[in-house]
Amino acid sequence: MVSAVENAGSKPAAWGAVLSMALCVAMLIASEFMPVSLLTPMAEGLNATEGQTGQAISISGLFAVAASMLVTTAAGRLNRKWVLIAMTAFMLLSLALVAAAPNFLVLMAGRALLGICIGGFWALATAVIMRLVPAEDVPRALALMYGGQAIAAAFATPVGSYLGGLFGWREVFWALTPIVAVNLVWHAVALPSLPAHRKQDFRAMLGLLRRPYFMRGLIACMLSWGSAFTMFTYLRPFLEQVTGVDVTTLSVLLLLLGCAGFIGTWAAGRFLKGNVAPFLKLPALVMGGATVGLLLFGFSVAAIGFFMMIWGAMNTMFSVIWMTWMSQNADDAPEAAGSLMVAAIQASILLGALVGGLLLDGISIEATFIGSVVLAVLAIALIGDGQRLLKPEAI
Repeated sequence: MVSAVENAGSKPAAWGAVLSMALCVAMLIASEFMPVSLLTPMAEGLNATEGQTGQAISISGLFAVAASMLVTTAAGRLNRKWVLIAMTAFMLLSLALVAAAPNFLVLMAGRALLGICIGGFWALATAVIMRLVPAEDVPRALALMYGGQAIAAAFATPVGSYLGGLFGWREVFWALTPIVAVNLVWHAVALPSLPAHRKQDFRAMLGLLRRPYFMRGLIACMLSWGSAFTMFTYLRPFLEQVTGVDVTTLSVLLLLLGCAGFIGTWAAGRFLKGNVAPFLKLPALVMGGATVGLLLFGFSVAAIGFFMMIWGAMNTMFSVIWMTWMSQNADDAPEAAGSLMVAAIQASILLGALVGGLLLDGISIEATFIGSVVLAVLAIALIGDGQRLLKPEAI
């Protein structure tokens, strides 16, 4: 088998294609989490509860789980260029359906399409990057691609919240469609032909799941992400109902949360080296602690801003910590591990949005945040000192 890196090494770096993928990442993150900042007006516009509308996050997670597991098998022999183009086309159609949705059912259909795009894109993204640039440039290319995620996390939700207040939530989704259309054309022009080398085998995934340390890590990762998104999906209702913020203050707070992510990115690169075990419980510990702070000091805008910045900084370290764990403890089956990790993360987003919505509609917004803390405590208990999540030779 010709490796992806070896294949890229004989060709000049396709930086235009890398930039095209970075833009796709930014649009994916913006599209996936835009309902967080627009939850209240979307619920009003669709005559639904906020808890029901929050399932727009969970339905995309459900379909992302399925896509992440199936894309590398069902489309395993298709040219990767056209698979990525198809995923971007799904995102464009999804945005149009959501923006024009006359009812809750159409909204869910649009979000399901987005989930297919999310799962399919992330399952292939790293392997494609490795084929676009020479081996020595792969880290820089990955950093550039994930830069799209950082930018979207920093600016998409606060800008979406602000523009939604000015023009309406539908117009925010419509505004994303021309950018995605340009990205679609850019993919077609910039991406080289990327024929498949070998079809992915489900047996590699099953083999990983039979390893106790990997299964424990996957469950701990899911609990950590589930905790995060039980809170994050319903952050706007909390800020409106408990803190009493207006749209402008909400946008500023979301901007603070997003910009703190750049601090987290720097910290991950600076401190995350060698043994990853001590870092594994940090996301659940720090983000769960910040959620407790929000519950205790929800009456103070200044305190809310402080805890949201802590949460936002750890949020960007989150992915780096757990992907580092995966690379160190599933290095013999990285593609299978990547598919399982994407599926686990998206399943946890579904779990968080589902549990949070049920608690919000059935009890209160405070109950939703308490549910988030409970999931964080379970994650911390399972992780412990992190040693039981490492493969035996890594301990």
